Amino acid sequence: MAEVASQELLLAAAFVSDAQYNRNIPFKTSPEAVRLYYLYNRWFMRTATYFFIFLNLSLAVFEEPAVYPLPFLATSLVEVLCLLVFFGRLMHFAKITHRNVFWKDTKNICIMVAILLSLTDLAIYGALRIYNIKSVRWSRIVRPIFLINFAESRQIRRAFRSIRNTLPEITYVFLLFMFSLLMFSLMALKLFGERNLQTAEGLPYFRDYLEIVFDLYVLVTTANSPDVMMPAFDFSSWYALFFIAFVIVNTYIFMSLFLAVVYNNYKKHLKNEIRTLAYMKRRKMIEAFNLLKEEEGTQFVVREAMWKQLVKLVAPDISNSHRELLLRISDDEQKGFIDKKSFLQLADLLNIQVITLKIRSHPLGQWMPRVYRSAVSQFLRSVVRHRFDTLIIFAALTATILNTTLKSTTKYNSQRILDIVFILRVLRLIRIVDSIQRFRVIMNTLINIVPTMLTFGGLTLVVYCIFAIIGMELFHGKIQFFPPNSNAPYALECGNPALKDSLFARGKYCKNNFNNFASSFIVLMELTVVNQWHVFANGFANVTAQPAKLYFIAFHIVMVIIIVNIFVSFILEAFFVEYSLEKSEVETAIEQKIQELGMGVQEEALQDEQLLDNMESPDNDLEGEGGTKAQPKGLVFKIASKRYRTVDALLQRMFEAEIPLEDEGPSFEEILNLSPATAVPGDLTSERAV
Repeated sequence: MAEVASQELLLAAAFVSDAQYNRNIPFKTSPEAVRLYYLYNRWFMRTATYFFIFLNLSLAVFEEPAVYPLPFLATSLVEVLCLLVFFGRLMHFAKITHRNVFWKDTKNICIMVAILLSLTDLAIYGALRIYNIKSVRWSRIVRPIFLINFAESRQIRRAFRSIRNTLPEITYVFLLFMFSLLMFSLMALKLFGERNLQTAEGLPYFRDYLEIVFDLYVLVTTANSPDVMMPAFDFSSWYALFFIAFVIVNTYIFMSLFLAVVYNNYKKHLKNEIRTLAYMKRRKMIEAFNLLKEEEGTQFVVREAMWKQLVKLVAPDISNSHRELLLRISDDEQKGFIDKKSFLQLADLLNIQVITLKIRSHPLGQWMPRVYRSAVSQFLRSVVRHRFDTLIIFAALTATILNTTLKSTTKYNSQRILDIVFILRVLRLIRIVDSIQRFRVIMNTLINIVPTMLTFGGLTLVVYCIFAIIGMELFHGKIQFFPPNSNAPYALECGNPALKDSLFARGKYCKNNFNNFASSFIVLMELTVVNQWHVFANGFANVTAQPAKLYFIAFHIVMVIIIVNIFVSFILEAFFVEYSLEKSEVETAIEQKIQELGMGVQEEALQDEQLLDNMESPDNDLEGEGGTKAQPKGLVFKIASKRYRTVDALLQRMFEAEIPLEDEGPSFEEILNLSPATAVPGDLTSERAV
């Protein structure tokens, strides 16, 4: 009987942990599967998975064309090792989930296909290499699949799903935009094609229709303004009206329309997915409650002893005092049990980081109270407590130590160290931001969305990797960089006579090439900024073929029009939510309980309370402030990190508030099989492949 209870407790803890971290893996509930599931979710397992994913992606730095070339045998062995780790991780996942669920999950199929393609390509490439036959490592483009489709990358999959779901609406706007672009290009051909005008480089102006389409597309991005207009403007000032009308219609109206469509659809699909997450979390907490519930009068509850064991399993690192604080919130009337409503909040309570501090008197305040309470002492303590002043003092001390060390070992100019110190003094201006409430709100919003921005970092990494690999295959070796005063042939033309007198060569852009993985990333970053991207497109088109411009147009559409607009939508939603929503209910409950139990509470006043037993082993010490009154001894609690201040979590709290407690929502199977037209979308937010 005790073993059965222990197994149920372990299973309930797995459900609560899933609810806490929004994991939606439909795992088997047998004791062996639950133990394997705990191992699957261990931090070192997830860390190892990410390590080998990024190791696999970084192989492009050491493979031909390489930044740091390594022998093919070395890179191939590392790749095989990564693929074996991926396969082992996938088999581990297969052990914890039902067979029919595993084989219906497209992300698992994607991983297996990617492993198979990588091994096949590796074998073919190695065999051809033995016979000195040059081939293409085409499987490198599938490596980002591992970053997207492992269970740990549910946030990146959600972002890709948002893009996929937004594409239909974007397509309609894009077709209208292209129609407008083609119409204006046709008008430009009729207006300027027969005027025998020339560009600044002496080339024919607006005589080739496809070139006109490309130049006007570049004008939409403003990268070639006003250069593209000047030949017509020099001929007649009235022609400026054509370009003004084009910019108004296509740059300001259509580009703004793209943002509006992306934002509207992104928000709609995000809300649907968050609502699904809310239902899934509610279902998992209900499953955990049903495993541990006992009858108490007319209701079912979870006993205090069982609740404590559960929290120890789910969050073993929190202190005893923190656990008691959560218990006092869940069992506010100290009945000895937790009802269903309070139990369902446990996952949210565990997500709020609380620091437990012990108040103690400063030794100087005990030995020399007058000195400790003096104005000089209070000033010094305020300086030390202020994090920015502390930062400046630390920087000055570091600079002084570094200066002394360098002077004793090298002839390094100490003035440079002093320059750094003077520059760091500018950080004092941050105090202005900290002192104004509205500034603090903005800064807090930026700080709180930084972790979630990593999702878009992963999204950008995937796009960059794919386009970098394609770019290396298309343009590798076409453009070369030569140091100044080089005597190499065509050094001024980046090693290619096709670039003679081109803007690319005159701008000295030779180092911006696709000759290795690192330089490809730099080029893509510059293309993302947009400025001068048409010079890159024309330069690489000159050394290959004119259709090469389609590569740069495709990157602009994917990265700038879609992903950057998704990112802007995310920032907009973050600020709207931050400014419009109040604190979450559970966060307010913790703060209220802190006020009741933590701040300045006397140990003597809690002799008969259970919380007292845990006050002898605080996590941290907090020095007393001194003053005329004796400081109370005891614990001080404070919220250290408001993790709910992220967009997804705030939206989740908002939608959970719309779900009444008695509405337990559909079952796991029903949620998995819901159609997209229903109120709760069938796209399981964290676990379906893109």
